[in-house]
Amino acid sequence: MSEGESPLTSPTWFTDPVSPHVGGYGRGRGSVDNFPGTGIRSVTGWPKGPAPSRLPAGRYFSLMAHDATDPRKAATPAAARALVGLASGISLALAFEPFDLPLLLPLGVAGFAWSLHGVSARRGAWLGLLSGAAFLFVHLFWMRSVGWDAWLMISVLETSFFLPLGAAVAVVSRVRLWPLWTAALWVGAENWRGGWPFGGMPWGRLAYATPDTPFAAALPYVGSTGAGLLVALVGTSLAWAVLRGRAGARRPVVLAALGLVLATALPVLLPYDAPTTGAVTVAAVQGDVPGDGTDILYDSRQVSQNQVDVTMRLAEDVDRGAVPAPDFVVWPENSTAVDPFLDAPINASINEAVAAVGVPILVGAIVDHPEPGKILNQGIVWTPESGAGDRYTKRHPVPYGEYIPWRDSNPLTSRFDELARVARDMQSGTRLDPLRIGGTSVADAICFDVAYDDGIYGQVERGAELLVVQTSNATFIETSQIDQQFDITRVRALETGRYAVVAATNGVAGVIAPDGSVVTRLTPRTQGYALEEVTLTDAVPPGIRLGPWLGRAALVVGVCAVLLALVPYRRARRKERTHHDAIHPEPVRRDTAESTQVPPGTATPRMSR
Repeated sequence: MSEGESPLTSPTWFTDPVSPHVGGYGRGRGSVDNFPGTGIRSVTGWPKGPAPSRLPAGRYFSLMAHDATDPRKAATPAAARALVGLASGISLALAFEPFDLPLLLPLGVAGFAWSLHGVSARRGAWLGLLSGAAFLFVHLFWMRSVGWDAWLMISVLETSFFLPLGAAVAVVSRVRLWPLWTAALWVGAENWRGGWPFGGMPWGRLAYATPDTPFAAALPYVGSTGAGLLVALVGTSLAWAVLRGRAGARRPVVLAALGLVLATALPVLLPYDAPTTGAVTVAAVQGDVPGDGTDILYDSRQVSQNQVDVTMRLAEDVDRGAVPAPDFVVWPENSTAVDPFLDAPINASINEAVAAVGVPILVGAIVDHPEPGKILNQGIVWTPESGAGDRYTKRHPVPYGEYIPWRDSNPLTSRFDELARVARDMQSGTRLDPLRIGGTSVADAICFDVAYDDGIYGQVERGAELLVVQTSNATFIETSQIDQQFDITRVRALETGRYAVVAATNGVAGVIAPDGSVVTRLTPRTQGYALEEVTLTDAVPPGIRLGPWLGRAALVVGVCAVLLALVPYRRARRKERTHHDAIHPEPVRRDTAESTQVPPGTATPRMSR
């Protein structure tokens, strides 16, 4: 090791190998020294003599940190990176409803990874923030129906996760296998923002735009997290292929492409097929909401009566032989906005509907909590024989929509008039055991619960044979939210290998098959019921157990990759600054030099020996 050379070297599996890619530092012809003082030559060639087996990490990362001397960065202006980052975020938003262009998913991730490749962590953070804003401000635009302030706040909060993501991706882009680390960081960030703060906001996960893509076949094998990881890896590998292709490295690109095609195609060629344990006929009710359909509380008693009326119509159709009799009926969330155990008229109307149809009804109801000022959002099994019985409580209430965090000390409570409507705080449920409805084990999810893994996975692992979603999307009825949530439900049907029955107040109610296809879908803002025979299964797909571990592993692997990349990089930067200061000392300021001059005629003291 020569004098001044960094003793730090990264393992060969982690550092970017010496290769003749664009701006790389590989073997070749010529002797142009583009990096004076380093002894390293550009893509045109190495110095004469034996070529090193690998670069010292200090020199490697030092070169990668220079925007001015790295030919890759010289060829990619900052404005171009920003434009690509912006386009990547927009592409991701276009992959989801209402645009529904899911094949843009890997392209969006590819643009994100390409725009961050080789830049500093600080620049990567801002580029990541730009991409995240372009994605989530568009994707969450439906939140404006709550209020423009709500849309801005949730969009800013969710976009902020792209700040550390962008910095981390920029750091790992300097090391070998960076497409894998980048994909892991993406999925890790999805899981992070999907669970924090206040329970998180999982909207915008890559897997939620895949029900009509080849990636959907992987859902029962690796779950939503694994499918998202596969999409992200295809995207980052595409960015890598572009960078390698520019340097003429065709063989690695072809091999990587074949590997990803095989990984994507294998589940398609071997589709998951769960054994069935029986079949039941289920009816999902959509009773509609009075007024313009956007306010569930505008006339809450009429909302309840609408569910009763549609159920009575179903009973009449059954009596005259027009449709088969259901084994049970599902009402939507907020079928009653008042406690059915305390309100006699509501209680009587539910009993009337149950008696007419002669089978259990899963009633969506707001129930008073034992503590004052608190409520529960529940699905209650109401039978003709014994009335109310088994219950499921919503696990993920919406912060600032269904409860106010730290209500007594929260300054936002008094600043926003909309928050005054949230008079009571909804409490979270903890149940993971499936409901028993007429002899069938049913996994229930209430509204946004369907976007979270924990409740559905837990109920399926404990024997649920069918999925049911009770939802009240009246607030968002004129937005793309209802279609985005319906697509998420399709993903849940695919990854659990079960039918999913959706009951909505005014949209979208329907029935989804285990392969994600839509069997029945009611038109929003109409009254009606979806009645279908659905098969049952108690088999647990591998993805239900594997998915959560993949999410944890992705986060750990991504963080470790960042740390391993940062250690030699930071040391190399310190050494580089020391070397630069030694070669280019700071010039003496003129005013300082003048102030130290000795006036003429002044005696100069002798230096002590």
